[in-house]
Amino acid sequence: MLDNFAELRRTMVDSQVRTTDVTEPRLIEAMFDIPREAFVPTRMKPLAYIDEDLLVSDPSASPRYLMEPSPFAKLAQLAEIQSGDLVLDVGCATGYSSAVFSRLADAVIALEADEELAARATEILGEKGFDSVVVVTGALEQGFASEGPYDVIFVGGAVDEVPQALLDQLKNGGRLAVIEGSGTTAFAKLYIKDDEGVISNRRAFNLAAKPLPGFQKEQAFSF
Repeated sequence: MLDNFAELRRTMVDSQVRTTDVTEPRLIEAMFDIPREAFVPTRMKPLAYIDEDLLVSDPSASPRYLMEPSPFAKLAQLAEIQSGDLVLDVGCATGYSSAVFSRLADAVIALEADEELAARATEILGEKGFDSVVVVTGALEQGFASEGPYDVIFVGGAVDEVPQALLDQLKNGGRLAVIEGSGTTAFAKLYIKDDEGVISNRRAFNLAAKPLPGFQKEQAFSF
């Protein structure tokens, strides 16, 4: 017997999202409506709404995860996505985050480096009718300049630092939401490009997520 996914979604929103200072009504509604179970492997569908990061790729390569609901919602809220925005979703994996953003913004460019994940995202988003999302492939740390600049760039995992290439793809007035660092010392940060093109940033709150490939600093040799 299949789980009652609608009830599981309601429980996720009520117990994981609303309880962690997520108050944006459109975001909450999107997370309640969108079938998160459609974006995970078949064997993991019963686990789609637990409060953990879910592995959605082959772990023998660079493991990729569907971000835990509460951290995802907090980071998405920080980005303040508006109805007319163009969003770049960096590291879309199977497309769940892009589906959520499509309910908040005008259009979403879903960037994925893993071609197998990108193909799955394209298939799932198409089947579920998320027509305002376009999935593209490329190195995550390089962004996707040809479709920019963007009102919002969302980085769907933890990074050591934000590359200048991504900041360059923000519109004036644009925002980039990201998790920097690892483990208990990681934090959510919002970068803002003002009307003159000057970028500032602020730490918002402690927040952790699995790392995204391509954003790790090279280890310096010491003698």
